[in-house]
Amino acid sequence: MTNFETIGRRKSVQVIFEPTTKKDRYTIKADDPEVREILRRGIEREHTLEGKERRTRFRDLVFTRQFTTFDRKNPSNAGSPFHGFFTLFWLAMGLLLLRVAAQNWREHGSILGSNEIMKMMFKRDVVVLGLTDGVMCASTAFGLLLQKTILKGYLKWETSGWIIQNAWQTLYLGAVLGWTLYRNWPWTHTVFIVLHCLVFIMKQHSYAFYNGYLSQVYRRRSLLQGKLEQLNIITPITSPTSSERRKLSSPTSALDQLDQNTAHRRQSTGPKSSTNLKNERSEISTIAASIESGSSLDADQLSTFSSIIRQEISALDAELMGKCTNKPSAYPANLTLANSADYICLPTLVYELEYPRQEHINWWYVAEKSAATFGVLWVMMIVSQAYIYPPVAETVRMKEAGMPLAQRWREFPWIVSDMLFPLLIEQLLSWYVIWECILNVLAELTKFADRGFYGDWWNSVSWDQYARDWNRPVHAFLLRHVYHSSISAFHISKRTATFATFLLSACVHELVMWCLFRKVRGYLFLSQLSQLPLAMLSRTKLLKGRDVLGNVVFWLGLFVGPSIITSLYLIM
Repeated sequence: MTNFETIGRRKSVQVIFEPTTKKDRYTIKADDPEVREILRRGIEREHTLEGKERRTRFRDLVFTRQFTTFDRKNPSNAGSPFHGFFTLFWLAMGLLLLRVAAQNWREHGSILGSNEIMKMMFKRDVVVLGLTDGVMCASTAFGLLLQKTILKGYLKWETSGWIIQNAWQTLYLGAVLGWTLYRNWPWTHTVFIVLHCLVFIMKQHSYAFYNGYLSQVYRRRSLLQGKLEQLNIITPITSPTSSERRKLSSPTSALDQLDQNTAHRRQSTGPKSSTNLKNERSEISTIAASIESGSSLDADQLSTFSSIIRQEISALDAELMGKCTNKPSAYPANLTLANSADYICLPTLVYELEYPRQEHINWWYVAEKSAATFGVLWVMMIVSQAYIYPPVAETVRMKEAGMPLAQRWREFPWIVSDMLFPLLIEQLLSWYVIWECILNVLAELTKFADRGFYGDWWNSVSWDQYARDWNRPVHAFLLRHVYHSSISAFHISKRTATFATFLLSACVHELVMWCLFRKVRGYLFLSQLSQLPLAMLSRTKLLKGRDVLGNVVFWLGLFVGPSIITSLYLIM
């Protein structure tokens, strides 16, 4: 039984009032450790610097105005000494297309060649694919309905709310995967819809768990406002009785217990999301127990307790505001269909109450990036048709012909070598079209100002640096909702949380490979998990401080790895 539970049953608080040299002024003394602690911290709080920032659970990410590295709006891009290499790359891609077009004309009488990939993409169910994507997008409104239900008090986030949300996300993913199997879509349709499904799941998760947390903060604030009203109607005792003066023989003054290092103390007096004041160990819990027990309190005690509660309410108000610059965007005013729909369209996977925005839309910029999107997709399709489709078709032919596995293994090195350069080009183009083109189009259309969608991952000297920089939106999601959340919820170590984060990422990558090959082999799964020991290796004496060697190892893995993994899925 804790001391906090004991206080809840007390009928009075034993204190001693010692007269001072000033009329009607007393020094409060008490032997009760909880009462002394409340009084001491109340005095400390008065000396705490008001402008001191607090570390909060969901405000670990900062959104700022910035541009992507290859964006022409980026002022550092035009002056980059490597700008010529960027021009050279696209010139090389253009010449490659000319070569492929000439070869196709020579062999097939058409610059498009046999064009199997294009036919596969648009042969059937294009309209169904679009409708499916629309239904997936509209279904994200479930999170808003759940949060509205929680706000009205029909459900509590900490008990049933988060369970319902996770069950919905599981059902959402299962329904999409089942639909792709039912329609028997080609891999192009399946990969697109599954990847978009995963994006929507991450968005829904962030929206639900942040607003769910804020719903607990909101309920806690309401509880404390009720306690403050109870304090306001309590009649203070006017003077100490003679029996109270004899309670202690050697009292300790709360004033004497004041810690000199008050500036380093946290302003909040309890867990911001706790709504069970009886079970938490905090000043607020002790004050609430004293109020419920009907303890006799004098004017100074009431003033101290009221001050503590008001400061806690102020801290909760700040938490409900998040990064908002105006109250209309704060919780619960943010629970609107417009806010939810706006967030779904934003190029971010982490929900915030407010984001930095630009003043207007540059439609010429939208047209430029849209044209780049379709142009790069066209290049990718040509490269796939000319250099990736033939070896893939050959492996399929070998399997259909009943070629033994041992004989297929003899072809493995040649398949790997055939795919080395095409897959590297496809990797680079896939990354560019998504993180440089598509996300910038979305950002411009939604006036989203923070466009730090990636870092200079090409300079990575370790795999953990690459994981942080190549896909900033997903990294931010994993950092907040997997890494930090697993530490706070399950009280695990940072190393375990890191493993859990990479494990989840590996499972998702293997899911995508299942969509491609309709088989689970675990090659990409193991490859993803191997980044952990490789990251540890980069911190050893062998690689630490040797940036050039680390970058060579990184590029070697990125160059050879996809070709080997893809060939394994094709051969086996």
